[in-house]
Amino acid sequence: MLEQARTPLPWHEPLWAALAAQQQFAHAYLFCGPAGAGKRRFAAAFAGWLMCDQPGPQGPCQQCRSCLLRQAGSHPDLLLIEPEEEGKAIRVDAIRQLVGFINQTAQQGGRKVVVLHPAEAMNQNAANALLKSLEEPTAETYLLLISDQPSRLLPTIRSRCRVQPLGLPGLQRAQDWLGAELPDVDDSQRTLLLQMAMGAPLRALDLHQQGAVAQREKVVDGVKALLKGQISAPRLAEQWNSIALDLLLDWFAAWTLELLKLNQGAQETASSADMDKVLGYLASRIQASELLDWQDWLLQHRRQFDNKANLNRQLFLEKLLARWKMLAERR
Repeated sequence: MLEQARTPLPWHEPLWAALAAQQQFAHAYLFCGPAGAGKRRFAAAFAGWLMCDQPGPQGPCQQCRSCLLRQAGSHPDLLLIEPEEEGKAIRVDAIRQLVGFINQTAQQGGRKVVVLHPAEAMNQNAANALLKSLEEPTAETYLLLISDQPSRLLPTIRSRCRVQPLGLPGLQRAQDWLGAELPDVDDSQRTLLLQMAMGAPLRALDLHQQGAVAQREKVVDGVKALLKGQISAPRLAEQWNSIALDLLLDWFAAWTLELLKLNQGAQETASSADMDKVLGYLASRIQASELLDWQDWLLQHRRQFDNKANLNRQLFLEKLLARWKMLAERR
């Protein structure tokens, strides 16, 4: 079911106002930007606005028959295409369903809208099948593609869409928004959540719901114990079984970037308060060439993970931790 959003997030209101003021619309839009920026909410609001019988400048009316059907998740002229399971590919059968949908007459006599998310999850056959629909648009039918990684889409798909970047808010606005959403969470935890989320407020909110702060504390304690020789890499990898691999990769990638900045004098202290002493210690001992080799290895495996490669989690983490410890043992 598509998210029920009447309006976009506050930091996207200028783009919304410009879009809602237009008299004509592209047949296909690509809403792209960082994960957690609010693209799905924007697309959901825009889908509702396009289908609403009495849309206003702020969004759909939420009261007409079309809006009520959409809110109930039963509007026959709105189609959501997404993977059958999170993290899986969007297959060609789903795009064939899309093609059949757009070739039908609108059952409510208005517009038809397709929301496809995440667009980069389409496999090659699905992407090729979508191209024909983009090349031969149907009147009063709109395709809304959402993507965290638009570079992974076929150039021919990107070129046939109106690309609408949706960025992140500034730090203060992000903190204010998260504070309103999590009034019972203290400032230091909200700051850490935003830091882990690379400034993306919705991602920060999701991390809070996952219990990421407690998981982060467990990982930081484990890293310190590893460097002190108090635990082995295989044992620590086992202890991290319940922690999502994408979180671990994100944290090690962020720490590596901080190490590079500290090593090159681009910043004096680490911005990760829970790892400042560890990173400062490592940065004083490592050669830049060794850091870059480590970063290349880490990013290569991150790409494999993003591309749904079947990594052996235990073996991968053991190797990651062994290589990380070797950085501290360099002279």
